[in-house]
Amino acid sequence: MSPSVRLQEMIRVIRSARTQGEERGIIQRECADIRAQFRQGDNGERSHSLAKLLYVHMLGYPAHFGQMECVRLIASPRYNEKRIGYLGAMMLLDEKQDASLLITNSIKNDLSHSSQYVQSLALCTLACMGSAEMCRDLAPEIERLLRASNSYIKKKATLCAVHIIRKVPELAELFTPSARTLLSEKNHGVLHGAVVLITELCKRNPDTLDQFRKTVPELVQIMKGLVTSSYSPEHNVAGISDPFLQVRILRLLRILGHNNDTASDAMNDLLAQVATNTDSSKTAGSAVLYETVLTIMDINSESGLRVLAVNILGRFLLNNDRNIRYISMTSLQKIVQTDHNAVQRHRGTIVDCLKDQDTSVKRRALELSLALVSAVNIRSMMKELLIFLSFCPPELRSQTASGIFNAAERYSPSKRWHIDTILHVLTTAGGDVRDETVPNLIQLITTASELHCYTVHKLYRALVKDIAQQSLVQVACWCIGEYGDLLLKGECEEIEPLQVTEDDVLDALETVLQSHMSSPATRGFALTATMKLSTRITDNVDRIRSIVSIYGSCIDLELQQRAVEYNALFKKYDHMRAAVLERMPVMDKNSPGYTNGDTPGEIKEPDTSKPKPVEAGLLSEPASQVCDLLDLLGGTDTPLQPSPAPTSTPTTTSSADLLDLLGGLETPHSSIPTVSVYEKNGLSLKIQYDKQTETEVTVSLIASNSTQNDITSFTLQAAVPKVYTRSIFKLHLCSLQIDSFPSTACQPSISPL
Repeated sequence: MSPSVRLQEMIRVIRSARTQGEERGIIQRECADIRAQFRQGDNGERSHSLAKLLYVHMLGYPAHFGQMECVRLIASPRYNEKRIGYLGAMMLLDEKQDASLLITNSIKNDLSHSSQYVQSLALCTLACMGSAEMCRDLAPEIERLLRASNSYIKKKATLCAVHIIRKVPELAELFTPSARTLLSEKNHGVLHGAVVLITELCKRNPDTLDQFRKTVPELVQIMKGLVTSSYSPEHNVAGISDPFLQVRILRLLRILGHNNDTASDAMNDLLAQVATNTDSSKTAGSAVLYETVLTIMDINSESGLRVLAVNILGRFLLNNDRNIRYISMTSLQKIVQTDHNAVQRHRGTIVDCLKDQDTSVKRRALELSLALVSAVNIRSMMKELLIFLSFCPPELRSQTASGIFNAAERYSPSKRWHIDTILHVLTTAGGDVRDETVPNLIQLITTASELHCYTVHKLYRALVKDIAQQSLVQVACWCIGEYGDLLLKGECEEIEPLQVTEDDVLDALETVLQSHMSSPATRGFALTATMKLSTRITDNVDRIRSIVSIYGSCIDLELQQRAVEYNALFKKYDHMRAAVLERMPVMDKNSPGYTNGDTPGEIKEPDTSKPKPVEAGLLSEPASQVCDLLDLLGGTDTPLQPSPAPTSTPTTTSSADLLDLLGGLETPHSSIPTVSVYEKNGLSLKIQYDKQTETEVTVSLIASNSTQNDITSFTLQAAVPKVYTRSIFKLHLCSLQIDSFPSTACQPSISPL
């Protein structure tokens, strides 16, 4: 049996193995025979044994013991052994193996061999696994072969030079002169290698760009010859003459024409010719057109040429191949900012891609559709995106909802349309929206005062219909708590009003409180809304008191604390309930990411633009606003954090137990200022920092009356933090009452209730 048949027999036996154990047994026996053959020395069977070992290596079994045999076979004078030796070296050796250094001299000798096939073996091996040391030693030999007359050797040497440049970039200058001369070759293989070599030189050494920009006319001429050449069976691929070489030339032109007007002008006509004459019905033509589009977009091309490139990508969107549609949308995504109007012409085709069965194509179509939204097409595009949201895959819902929110915020034609759009998203995919959606929508609703009645009616309908979407339920509870009186009136011009009774509203909120689908945060919204309704309805206050008292022993600490504080308002501080539970003021959103428009640590002074007469109830409205801004009843878990400010030296001291007002901030005394919290109609209130210990912070409240008359029945209400943690912001009511407030400065103290 001949050695080749023995290799075939081994393959047949291994493939016929029924179990993995049986296969391992066959491999072990064959490896033992191969080792025995290697130990016998030069018996003419070493190359066949190494061939069998390489097959074993391909199956994933250890074959390292054949490395030295590769070295021996490479040094053999016989071509069949040298061929197997070089093949084994490329498979079993790499630059980290010490044995790879042993073949350096053999490769050098074979590079000077009289046979082009032996030279080819050495070139392929060096290009495959040559280390940096080998490349430095053999680079002069490769440069010599670049000037050889044999096109077969030139092609191999050119690709080997590319490997050397990647391994040792400082050797790039050695190959620069030879690279340009290779462009005059007629052999397509040599031209392909030359273009790859010049591309690598330009990438590794930008200083050579100016030198190779002089070759643009040569490259343009070569490309024109490929585009206009007649049919050549040797290079024709699906009707395209050597598309591989065309793609390589276009990539090189893209590098040479980048930010260079002269080079760009030289290739504009060529690119227009390629774009109009290349057939895109086959994959090879599409590849050439795609590279042409990328080149047009990356150089300083004419505007008409850029429009032509966008139109080519638009035609790609109609292709049946999903891969071509995908790369077309990827390219359009990159240029939509610079050529927005040109891409807009293909908006209908892009939107149709949202219906594609492939998720990757849908994702790209979604990203591109969101990028195409503008003030002109906001209504039509949002209609398509909302339809897509209703049937899109679960992994795309969050991205779709976020994109719709951002687009609606930037281009909304009206506040009502904006609110309706967000409510539609919450109804469809309320569980997939981001956390900031709820406070952002609440902020939007507060600013649209003319739509409060419309919004509360619409949200009440949605709440009664479905309480599974937590984000929607939270916004609905908040609106019912704030604007429940508008809901109960049953008067609304924008929408058909509902005849809702107090019991209906309380039943809806109680359903949310008792539902197993409600999260703790949602229950907090519902409990707060129920409490706020106690000042907006008249006949069911006792029922509200009963609902609130139930949660005084709730296992959830946040709900329990809310219920305890609300019970305190009902019992001991019923006279304060109306002021504490009045409507939230309008919140300005000055910057994204902060629902109430405040930056972290910012302390705002009350609005002093509207003076009021000095009377007993002077501070009731500002005090309630402070309570609201500190979110005693707002349902959010985000604490306010005062920030350090310039030094202000205190002049007086008075102990005020505002525990943890600055909790968690280890701020030095000199960095806390005197903060003016109220100043209107001659009355001024300031909070002044005194001292700080490990357990408490002491501040003074300075109240001064600069008017000519005394203020009587002076009442001060404030909400201060009692416990400050990362996830829970708890509040604690303080109260102060003075029967007579003379027109001199005084320092009343605040005692916690």
